[in-house]
Amino acid sequence: MKILAIADMEDAYLWDHYQPGRLSDIDLILSAGDLKSEYLSFLVTMANRPLLYVHGNHDGVYAQKPPEGCECVDDTLVRINGLRILGLGGAKLYSGGPQQYSEKQMRNRIRKLAWKLYRAGGVDIVLTHAAPAGYGDAEDIAHRGFEAFLPLLDRYHPAYLVHGHVHQNYRAHNFHRETDYHGTTVLNAAGKVTFEI
Repeated sequence: MKILAIADMEDAYLWDHYQPGRLSDIDLILSAGDLKSEYLSFLVTMANRPLLYVHGNHDGVYAQKPPEGCECVDDTLVRINGLRILGLGGAKLYSGGPQQYSEKQMRNRIRKLAWKLYRAGGVDIVLTHAAPAGYGDAEDIAHRGFEAFLPLLDRYHPAYLVHGHVHQNYRAHNFHRETDYHGTTVLNAAGKVTFEI
């Protein structure tokens, strides 16, 4: 299955300069947050494939105008063509805004999903907005990753954790598109990236 992962910045190649057929080899689109609702609606229409998303810390507008034809997977586990995908959107608490969580709140969100994870026999892809702590995150308070993700990865060993939130153009850190965490590929989807599973 070929997957297009997107986050944080609308890509002109896929939107402003889109040409028919450009998404014909894509089987699934995953959005790791902070993208315009119209962009997601456009992509799901052009690709005619499922688009799953989680909220980023700047996605408050989704409450009034959710992306049409797309499925929010925050705090749930879904199956797409046999793949088990878990959604945990939001960022670390830094200003009290929407879609921001403390470590304790994120641990509680994960704990509430324990039964679904058990019944599914684990998870193949974890879709988040923030990165795991120490793996693709940044040092500033707004872009630190969640330590709560690490026990989840240790227990279930998903093939991928796909996140956004840390952009390529941030000068304060070294951007890493791909990092390994004990066999789980931690993939930063800022802009766009494709992978196969």
